[in-house]
Amino acid sequence: MAWSGIRYGYGTVLLLLLLLVKPCASDDRLVPGKPLFPGATIVSGSGSFALGFFSLTKSTPANLYLGIWYNNVPRLTVVWVANRETPITNSTSPPPALSLTNTSDLVLSDASGRVLWTTNVTGGVSPLPTAAAIGLAAVLLDTGNLAVRSPNGTTLWQSFEHPSDTFLPGMKIRMKYKHNGERRGERVVSWKGPDDPSPGSFAYGADPVTFLQMFVWNGTRPALRSAPWTGFMVDGQYPANSSAYIYVAIVNTEEDTYISYSLSDGAAHTRYVLTYSGEYQLQSWNGSSSAWAVLGKWPTWECNRYAHCGPYGYCDSTMAAPTCRCLDGFEPANSDEWSSGRFSRGCRQKEALRCGDGDGDGFLALPGMKSPDKFVLVPNRTAGECAAECAKNCSCVAYAYANLSSSGSSKGDVTRCLVWAGELIDTEKMGDMAGGETLYLRSAGLDDTGSRSRANTHAMKIVLPTVLVSSTVILAGTILACFKLQARKRNREDHRKLELILGGTGTSDGLGEGNTAQDFEFPFVRFEDIVVATDNFSEACKIGQGGFGKVYKAMLSGKEVAIKRLSKDSEQGTNEFRNEVVLIARLQHRNLVRLLGCSVQGDEKTLIYEYLPNKSLDATLFDNSRKMLLDWPIRFNIVKGVARGLLYLHQDSRLTIIHRDLKAANVLLDGEMRPKIADFGMARIFSDNQTKANTRRVAGTYGYMAPEYAMEGIFSIKSDVYSFGVLLVEIVTGVRRSSIDDIMGFPNLIIYAWNMWKEGKTGHLADSSIMDTCLPDEILLCIQVALLCLQENPDDRPHMSYVVLSLENRSTTLPKPNQPAYFTQRSTEMEQIIYNKNSVNTLTLTNIEAR
Repeated sequence: MAWSGIRYGYGTVLLLLLLLVKPCASDDRLVPGKPLFPGATIVSGSGSFALGFFSLTKSTPANLYLGIWYNNVPRLTVVWVANRETPITNSTSPPPALSLTNTSDLVLSDASGRVLWTTNVTGGVSPLPTAAAIGLAAVLLDTGNLAVRSPNGTTLWQSFEHPSDTFLPGMKIRMKYKHNGERRGERVVSWKGPDDPSPGSFAYGADPVTFLQMFVWNGTRPALRSAPWTGFMVDGQYPANSSAYIYVAIVNTEEDTYISYSLSDGAAHTRYVLTYSGEYQLQSWNGSSSAWAVLGKWPTWECNRYAHCGPYGYCDSTMAAPTCRCLDGFEPANSDEWSSGRFSRGCRQKEALRCGDGDGDGFLALPGMKSPDKFVLVPNRTAGECAAECAKNCSCVAYAYANLSSSGSSKGDVTRCLVWAGELIDTEKMGDMAGGETLYLRSAGLDDTGSRSRANTHAMKIVLPTVLVSSTVILAGTILACFKLQARKRNREDHRKLELILGGTGTSDGLGEGNTAQDFEFPFVRFEDIVVATDNFSEACKIGQGGFGKVYKAMLSGKEVAIKRLSKDSEQGTNEFRNEVVLIARLQHRNLVRLLGCSVQGDEKTLIYEYLPNKSLDATLFDNSRKMLLDWPIRFNIVKGVARGLLYLHQDSRLTIIHRDLKAANVLLDGEMRPKIADFGMARIFSDNQTKANTRRVAGTYGYMAPEYAMEGIFSIKSDVYSFGVLLVEIVTGVRRSSIDDIMGFPNLIIYAWNMWKEGKTGHLADSSIMDTCLPDEILLCIQVALLCLQENPDDRPHMSYVVLSLENRSTTLPKPNQPAYFTQRSTEMEQIIYNKNSVNTLTLTNIEAR
């Protein structure tokens, strides 16, 4: 009896042990104390979806992932993956497990107990007592949503709010919602490859600036764009080759705006998926062929792709064979390229706008259009006020108006006025499709009804007496000959003036003697061509402004350029012009902006640069609505690119050049977010044996200046190193050095960075927008390099060759920096100096085309 009792107790213990290590039962939920192991699944109530571990390759050992897939589809089709970035590489005994803790968190750990993924929604709260945890469960719903529910039924976390590459019926893709007081959106992110669920290059989500349109991005570049939301709430469609009716809805509330969709009863499995190649597809399961049928895809045709038709071009989707066309009043910028199917240069205006003249412009109504990108959103305007907003501003080239609450919102009228002040990019003629609206395009010579009757009102412009024609031809020939003679004389004078400007010695800290135009090879551009290219320097072409003048975007010889027009009668402007031409014409490096040409006519001095579409670093880095475009890998590459550019200036070029005004506004970004150092107006050349110089005119930007330069006028290559250190801290933190607000209780950014490094808390310095992409070791490296550059004694600061080597090799053993200069008494005195009298505000290419 005693023995049998012992046997019974031993068997109970074995059973309990088996229950602890054996995969949990195949039901629809996970509860505390019953983890999920490989080989077992949790299946939704109707059997549609399963949660478990899966592998996609036949390699040994294969990467193991936790995910959700269609349970009754014979071909493994995964719709959600938990550990996309941290696959399980060792699934030997003890096996990995998914557990629901008493803190209401799901935790995925590998065989060694290392946590690979967790919901982490409770923020480390105390665990619930065992009795209180009864009823806590992670439930797999029939929609494919995994939801963690509290004992009272409240949903604490759900996989639908953390999508992978699939958009399922009932899921919400939020265009905007409030999270900790901040508006943000959600994104669907593609797989990296057919057998690699790690995050790929493509993402689908809402425009982070306006939340009015949806994008597919390829990295940081837009690849596809939807029409801005016009207020429609529900759109239904029967896709071809499908019996399912799909209801697509946009729900707009004060706190939330999201897209969702549902299917008609009895429909086959249907989903939207963002493929690893960047296509956004609508797929339906075809049981008879055991395959996923593509019911629709985006882009539908080539001209759907972002900006495919170029500026002022549009994709005509109403045609049987959609192609690019020019907006009314425009013609192809290059007819040969356009006819051969190359549309990227877009279209140009046939007739200059007359805004401000007595014979002004009108607005041409273009119905059924997908409005262009890069608009300015003006809220709370009536239709008439929206039209007036554009009409009164000569920079406004188009506008569109919509009432977002026109379909039954309970919030009252919510209007949406869009205006455009730059090029019209990514436009489409949509016809009757949902999302199409009327675009009002500013056009020359229209009357109040929008007709072009003025062009033909005067017969004398068409038929003239023969005698008058003959006289006019003779007179025109005479005048033309005179103009040519004057132009030749003026060009000779302009070239001589350019010689004088380049050959002068300038200030006492100038470039040196003997620099003439013959020393350089660069094109001299006619000022008349620049006037035409910039539409007589119209505000619509302006992309930046600073102390030396304005910058305009233009097309010259079929190429996009940035034209800097220096202020007239400005000694500073003359010196900067000379500096830019002398220096940049000699320099060739991928991290320096390229000078393409210049012009001098009378008092007019202009410089022509390569056009960089992403403008200056500060325009994105310090803009909370745009800084998410700069993830940590991009920021780290910017840091290394700027460092390589400075190394070239200091050591590898034919000249030793001190920039003297390195800052975020003077770092421009190309289409791939690669950095190029710009604005050499303050730069100085050193001779081979020169190590430092002194100036009585301190010029630059306060906050980036080295203390010895700001206080004593002494500058050297170590002055640039100091400025680089400031810039590096700004890039890591996303905070301006000149921010007037206290930073976590510290008076400035440099002191804050020093204290965090000294306390071993460099991770706290990382910008919140890069927390998901940054590597702690690289953050530590960048901050320590920055602090080495910020040391008070110039001799203690490293050379840029050491900085580049440390960054490229990700050095782990760096010397300990001394306290930054701002801790000393002399720096306190420096803070009191007012620089406005001696400093020069440099010109920056800040983007003014807000959305």
